[in-house]
Amino acid sequence: MNLKQFFSIVLILIFPSKLYGDTTAQNENHQINLFVGNFDFSDDKQKATLLGFQHQDENLNRDTFLGNVSPITGGFVTENSAAYVYTGVEWNVDMGSFYFTPSFAPGLYHEGDGKDLGHVLEFKSEVQLSYETSDTTNFAVSYNHVSNASLGDKNPGANSYMFNFLKKF
Repeated sequence: MNLKQFFSIVLILIFPSKLYGDTTAQNENHQINLFVGNFDFSDDKQKATLLGFQHQDENLNRDTFLGNVSPITGGFVTENSAAYVYTGVEWNVDMGSFYFTPSFAPGLYHEGDGKDLGHVLEFKSEVQLSYETSDTTNFAVSYNHVSNASLGDKNPGANSYMFNFLKKF
């Protein structure tokens, strides 16, 4: 999978509501999360810079026994042409000007010239702490772990940290 194919898949997954949807106030609760960070920082031989984005549609949030949950879709690429595309859920815990956001997202991983994680199906668990600078803008730091839950012959996993810019529109 090259970068052009990766971004084509992501555009198809993320933006159909904007392309085909109603433009009334109902569709004004979207959030884009742009992030940059260090993929697999705990492995000196495999660490790489990563660049990614994530979309959240607050119109689809639900109150559950776990709290308020909303769907997320996103992906990232590394400097070694590894790519991960995912969709899952996140929980937003309002703490005043701060938000604590754990998330879980299964996805598809392509190693490119990067780390072999052992399987195409990987699971991303993440925690994020963000600071609200305005009604529509947050800055955040996040940490995630990507692992295949021993589905493959090996399961080395990857730990990453990111700096995030979140914008509602």
